[in-house]
Amino acid sequence: MALVPLKRRSRRGGAQAGALSPPAGPPDSGPFPALVLYLVEKRMGASRRAFLTQLARAKGFRVDGAYSAAVTHVVAEQNSGAEVAQWLKQHQVDPGAGGDPALLDISWFTESMRAGQPVEIQPRHRLVVTAPAAQRGRQMAPYACERCTPLLHPNRALTEALETLAEEAWLSGSEGRSLAFTRAAAALKALPGQLETMGELESLPGFGDHCRGVIQAVLEDGVSVEVERVRLSERYRTLKLFTKVFGVGVKTADRWYQEGLRTLADLHNTRLTRQQQAGLQHYEDLTTPVGRGEAEAISREVQAVVQQFLPGASVTLAGGFRRGKPHGHDVDLLLTHPEDGQEAGLLSRVVSWLDSQGLILYQHSQENSYGPREGAKPPSASGHLDRYERCFSIFRLAAPGTHRGWKAVRVDLVVAPASQFPFALLGWTGSRHFERELRRFARHERKMTLNSHELYDTRQNLSLPAASEEEIFQHLGLEYVPPEQRNA
Repeated sequence: MALVPLKRRSRRGGAQAGALSPPAGPPDSGPFPALVLYLVEKRMGASRRAFLTQLARAKGFRVDGAYSAAVTHVVAEQNSGAEVAQWLKQHQVDPGAGGDPALLDISWFTESMRAGQPVEIQPRHRLVVTAPAAQRGRQMAPYACERCTPLLHPNRALTEALETLAEEAWLSGSEGRSLAFTRAAAALKALPGQLETMGELESLPGFGDHCRGVIQAVLEDGVSVEVERVRLSERYRTLKLFTKVFGVGVKTADRWYQEGLRTLADLHNTRLTRQQQAGLQHYEDLTTPVGRGEAEAISREVQAVVQQFLPGASVTLAGGFRRGKPHGHDVDLLLTHPEDGQEAGLLSRVVSWLDSQGLILYQHSQENSYGPREGAKPPSASGHLDRYERCFSIFRLAAPGTHRGWKAVRVDLVVAPASQFPFALLGWTGSRHFERELRRFARHERKMTLNSHELYDTRQNLSLPAASEEEIFQHLGLEYVPPEQRNA
């Protein structure tokens, strides 16, 4: 039911009509000081807007008649998100200057008035802002999470050149430079056709002079001298070799290089952790790609064990395989149960049983260290790892036809409560760059913090629940990107 009868156009001029417009100055902050509303007049009309303003203020809400940096919630009626954004722009109201407020449908306002207090923002309340099709054709969206990136693309030679430089920068400890090359490569991966001229780069985000130079060299000569020099570099090749060993990071690999180590044989003469020993022992297997069929076989085997100990629990194959990759270097499995708390203790029983059957060649488990926001510092929005209970393992997979009859496969088992499972599934699906961009978008464009446990609205100081990945995208005001289109 509407909060006011059908709007009537005032036939009186002067002071009478002006009295209907909300005053520009804000009233007292009232009982909800952190919340400032701004009602969009388009399709609402001045009379209805004035009535709704008076209604909200009578209930203790602050409603500003003019947009400002203080506004936290923009409410519109019968408008799309794109229409509201365009209307604000036409009226010289810049959302960016106002702290990126929530764009909401009138339904949120109506429910809040009935409740006498601000109701929690649900996905159905948010107005999603998407660029018109013509605009999207001219200019690519700046964030990888705003666009679809298929597994196969026609610019492989160009992206491999950029990704080589990104990897070299990462191995050198230059995260910012690595990220710049990665973003440029991700933009090329999202192109529907092959890049043929330098002029086409004008519509792509993330291309600085360095990236442009590399692309120009590959387009004109078929190869970049800089990229080839990196690929032939002893340091690059050695660190790349060492970091493929399970349990070896960049710092350790660089230290070994500085100590004069160059081959895997050299590592037998240095001190290794138990994890690194296992990684070196099974190096050949662990650096051989795992097929989708093998990953699914491991998933089924783990599922059968999980059902023995907790009927109703599920095992989901995540990572690159969920994005459609036919091969990968490890297998990521998410374990959960429809009822929160039932999953407690499941992982240790599953791992113990697999170990007793000789199916685990190595395992290292970690307990769940994630707690309520008041009692524990939330995991970093920029970090890849989370705080779920997990087991890093090397699985013994039957491989008929081989000389041993089995092969070693890296398997990560992660346990997530049902209430956090959509966030875990999103985080563990990847790609790594897609997830990084999703967290960056949440932080910079929505003033939210996203990790593999939750989505937290820093303006409202509350965690936004989600029953699916789709709802997480809705909270962020993004069009849903299916897993097979997240290969950024």
